[in-house]
Amino acid sequence: MDGPAATKQLSPLVLPTPSASPPLYRTGIPTRGPSPHNETTLQAKKNTILKSHGRPPWYDEDGHATSDAFVIGIAGGSASGKTHVARQIVQALGSIPTVVILSQDSFYKEHSPADLALAFANRYDFDHPDAIDMPLFAACLADLKAGNQTNIPIYSFTEHQRLPETKYLYGASIIIGQFIIFVQCDSDLMLSRRIRRDIKERGRSVEGVLEQYLRFVKPAYDNFVQPTSRYANIIVPGSDNTIAIELIATHIHRKIAERTNYLRKSLARAVPKCLTPGVNPDQYFPNVRLLPSTPQMQGIFTLLRDRDTSREDFIFFSDRLATLLSEAAMEYLPFKLKDIVTPISATYHGQQLAASHICGVSILRSGGPLEHGLRRVIQDINMGSLLIQSENSTGEPLLLHLMLPYCIRQRHLAQSSFVFLLDAQIGTGAAAFMAIRVLLDHGVPEKNIIFVAFIVASPGGIRALQRAFPEVRVVCGAIDPVLRDAWATWDTLETVDSENTLTSPAEEGGRKVWVVEPGMGHIGDRYYL
Repeated sequence: MDGPAATKQLSPLVLPTPSASPPLYRTGIPTRGPSPHNETTLQAKKNTILKSHGRPPWYDEDGHATSDAFVIGIAGGSASGKTHVARQIVQALGSIPTVVILSQDSFYKEHSPADLALAFANRYDFDHPDAIDMPLFAACLADLKAGNQTNIPIYSFTEHQRLPETKYLYGASIIIGQFIIFVQCDSDLMLSRRIRRDIKERGRSVEGVLEQYLRFVKPAYDNFVQPTSRYANIIVPGSDNTIAIELIATHIHRKIAERTNYLRKSLARAVPKCLTPGVNPDQYFPNVRLLPSTPQMQGIFTLLRDRDTSREDFIFFSDRLATLLSEAAMEYLPFKLKDIVTPISATYHGQQLAASHICGVSILRSGGPLEHGLRRVIQDINMGSLLIQSENSTGEPLLLHLMLPYCIRQRHLAQSSFVFLLDAQIGTGAAAFMAIRVLLDHGVPEKNIIFVAFIVASPGGIRALQRAFPEVRVVCGAIDPVLRDAWATWDTLETVDSENTLTSPAEEGGRKVWVVEPGMGHIGDRYYL
């Protein structure tokens, strides 16, 4: 970026290097099965989030965020190679959770007609610090650093104006955007790069680029940018800087490792695995709504739990149970009085929904079977999804992907939104923890989150869940009494003993899991496959 730096003075470390950088790529890991790693080509554009193997827990057992995102600042002159250095850092990091590359260029202020006339005549000073909306830039950076979502403005260099739409960003573990690294580059090389870039990408003419460079860019660099190099932690060259990048990546890896949390095992062992016989579940789970155990409900669960039930019957009764659960969950939504006139001209004192925004978010893929029932109850509901899977070696949840409804992505709307969070079952509660934390990061009030599940394990993760998020309501069809350890291959489950020692050797590609008993098996597989 081209603005002034922070005020703390540090002795810069100048790191020249001799070798050129290799092509940008990222190695990913499989999300299911022991298939070999694949290589995914990345285009590290500005204002984008890059993902690799998924984001591990960023919170503790109480649901509180444990650390801010790690911010890497890159400063330097125009076309000095700041974006290229950012790409090199991303490549050198390899298998990391999520990286946001944030560009200060997007935060140019909205321009008046007079400003636009000067801009198109190459007479507007875009390189002065006053051209940047610093309060908005600071607010967006603060949101990302705190682990919250933000919406970045989009600036058009061809129109010289900020566009109406914004760019949604969330989930940063690393942010490349502030000031800590200074990219030092020869002025002639910076000018040649700027001419090539502005002609190719921004529709400028050579004459216009040179005029703007001599009038604004070079004086701004001399007066505002170059003096900030004395405050940088590290100074790297604008080209041939592989060694410097490797040193930076090593430092970042160490910082990320210090912030790693391992929660699933502790959540699974936070409370006894079996509910005490004869104890009323309500005294354990005050915010859990359990559907009455009627003969109809027992008949539905008998079919769903039976391993020999056909897929057609499993789908039919899953949808039926999902509808009943969704109807029960509706009782947690706010209603208001409404008087209407019946077809016989009589007045009826009724009620209608009073929620401003209602949406559903499914934890893929086991949450999918609940979507059909929810849509039967709220036909036009907006749906989103979260992909959360367990890391093979540790069993920790990883946030791999999210696609949230518009009302959640906009914080001012999220604060008045009610969200049905869907997952087939709550075992250790690790996936539920992560999904709830995502919604809270977006500004959804805890009391507005309604978790809908076929089964919860007791005490299991539901106890830990309610301890961390006491205002979240849970609606379920059954509370199963046992949560046990198991060793899973991709085809089988092998039990472990009470001391957590495997009764059979670990097989290649296997993983540690926790199984709900009596349970319904792999609900997503039975429903979709």
